[in-house]
Amino acid sequence: MELSTQNEFEQAAVHPRLSIVIPAYNESARIDGTLSRVMWCVEERGWDAEVLVVDDGSSDDTPAIVQRWMRRYSRLHMVRNPGNRGKGYSVRNGLLQAAGEIVMFTDADLSSPIEEAELLIAAIDEGADVAIGSRWLDRQKQTIYQPLYRRFFGRCFNKVTRWGMGLPFKDTQCGFKAFRREAAQTIFRLQTIERWGFDPEILFIARKLKYRIVEVPVTWGHDARSRLSYLKDGMKMLEDMARIRANWMRGRYDEAIAAMKDTSKMVTPPVERVGHVEAR
Repeated sequence: MELSTQNEFEQAAVHPRLSIVIPAYNESARIDGTLSRVMWCVEERGWDAEVLVVDDGSSDDTPAIVQRWMRRYSRLHMVRNPGNRGKGYSVRNGLLQAAGEIVMFTDADLSSPIEEAELLIAAIDEGADVAIGSRWLDRQKQTIYQPLYRRFFGRCFNKVTRWGMGLPFKDTQCGFKAFRREAAQTIFRLQTIERWGFDPEILFIARKLKYRIVEVPVTWGHDARSRLSYLKDGMKMLEDMARIRANWMRGRYDEAIAAMKDTSKMVTPPVERVGHVEAR
């Protein structure tokens, strides 16, 4: 192999085109199927991609299952949180470790098929800094509808978010979002919410930074195994909205943004990334 060709290969290995982050907490019942679908899609479509599963302190077999898959795929990695920290922490931890030119996260239930990532990638390629999947821009793309009470609470939360935080998006909560790597490195360093309410905060920060955000209609199907409680978690998310608004009114986001004038020399703090296990 010529030196120039070898260098190009090594550079591609270090900085793939795409990073797919999957937050996972006690997902032993479905992580097998998720990784089967994701890794098949990466190979079948020829994506230059790495996949990072972020284990959020699982107490079941999730880490062992992921390690089994890692024996087969060199670009599948696992990042382990220091205990159970929440979805927002997991997404931030994964995206800040991701090396791709485009970084995205998807829920472990794949409510939006991983193939739909091409729609988010296309939006980034066309000039967006952030591309967010939407369940509500085209309702005909919903394959399995949520129960009526979930739709009601979801729409109420969205209206509160739009009114209280000035976010003009139809859907802030869809767990299917992509970012230019540079944008993600800035946005997620400013994130403060670590659990369910993190989505509106990262969109709020992105707007404060004047990043271009595009909402993309995606296929989506409700998973009845969802752990989100609209009563318990909904109240917590409303508390998070109040925190975000208070931080904004006190100028804390502006102060943090001003302190990040030069992000070029920033280095993401190292985390525990599980190495690959040799196949026997």
